[in-house]
Amino acid sequence: MTIIEMAVILVAVAFAVLVGYFVPMLIQVRKTVAESEQLLAKMNTDLLPLIGELRAMSHRVNDLTEQARAGVQHAAVLLHAVGEVGESVQHVHDVVKGSSGSMLTNMASVVAGFRAATHVLKERFREEGGHHNGG
Repeated sequence: MTIIEMAVILVAVAFAVLVGYFVPMLIQVRKTVAESEQLLAKMNTDLLPLIGELRAMSHRVNDLTEQARAGVQHAAVLLHAVGEVGESVQHVHDVVKGSSGSMLTNMASVVAGFRAATHVLKERFREEGGHHNGG
């Protein structure tokens, strides 16, 4: 046996060993790629409904925010009217306390306060199209 024959046999044995190691590794890589493809396909089918649900939830939250904003505006109108009534009552109280007016003047002050409050409420409801109670 010559040196060339031994070298060829050595190269053939080394190639066989390499193939023996690479074949199982390539089989495992092929299985991993197949499982990854299945996982991606499942994620694609599950992801679209999830995105739709997130969008619907976002719309519901936006609607609730708008309703809350409208409710706060209506409460502000009511509190403003109550404040004006309070000012009118305070004015009446000051008049009675100071004894500077007669019973007729006191009654006129109460009526004026009531008119101011109802006027504010009517104006606010007219501006908002007659809606009330946050709806």
